[in-house]
Amino acid sequence: MPKVIKVQHMDRCIGCESCVYACARRRFGILSIDFSAITVKTKGGMENGFTVIICRGCKDPVCARACPTGALRARKGGGVRIDLSKCDSCGACADACTIGAITIEARTGKPIVCTQCGACVEFCPHEVLALEEA
Repeated sequence: MPKVIKVQHMDRCIGCESCVYACARRRFGILSIDFSAITVKTKGGMENGFTVIICRGCKDPVCARACPTGALRARKGGGVRIDLSKCDSCGACADACTIGAITIEARTGKPIVCTQCGACVEFCPHEVLALEEA
């Protein structure tokens, strides 16, 4: 059964960004917030907590519908798969994502999309995230 990442305990997030670095390391082999499909942002200062922005695994992903080349396809169970060879770097997918979960890689102009691999879940020390059956 396919799995999707869920934010289950947002109140436990301390903003350490372990999830962010785990994603970039697994996907691109580097430690950089610029190469991650997950973002951790403050809600307005350390005392107000954090929010995690990650693909929610939509069943009917608007980002895939917005892609004019078919580079993004709906994934069984939710979310998307990307074929970078079809991507023309137009950014329509990032513009269409209502939660801002798709970022554009600065060097190539290609989108960085979550593959629901679970690296972020593995490395979160406070169990903020979970990988659940879709």
